Amino acid sequence: MEDVRLRRLYEGRWVVSRAWIVQYTGAASSTVARWYARREEQVEELRHPEVVCSVGRVHYFDQQAVVAFWAAWQQDVGAGLLGVSGRRAGDGQGARGGGHSRAQREQAVGVALQALRAAGGYRRGLAAELARVHGGVARSWQRAVTEARALYEQGTEQGQ
Repeated sequence: MEDVRLRRLYEGRWVVSRAWIVQYTGAASSTVARWYARREEQVEELRHPEVVCSVGRVHYFDQQAVVAFWAAWQQDVGAGLLGVSGRRAGDGQGARGGGHSRAQREQAVGVALQALRAAGGYRRGLAAELARVHGGVARSWQRAVTEARALYEQGTEQGQ
């Protein structure tokens, strides 16, 4: 039995949810949401279809229109270039490209690496502790700890 949250029959035609579109296209759900949110900025041939119906909070789109949209999108943009769906240009690596934020990240990674060495390795809660001591957001410190952890483990494997 097919999951009606993904695909259902509505007024004699198949309609599909955003989750189905994600599965069909391989795009991230945020990309599919952006296609819909910015549909008015696209030429009509590349415009994401309108909502046909909603059940609860789930929107459904005409399946044929979605398939046609995806075929046109692939033809024009290409499946390997999903990032051009409305985001600003970048390398997809965040702060890895350099600049001021990368310098801050390098400094945070250095602090996290020192903490890892002092503790003899990773321990749970390290990022939250660094955020309390040094300020900033725990999620940013978690990224720095993850990067430092890779360096730390690489160093211990090489006997450093």
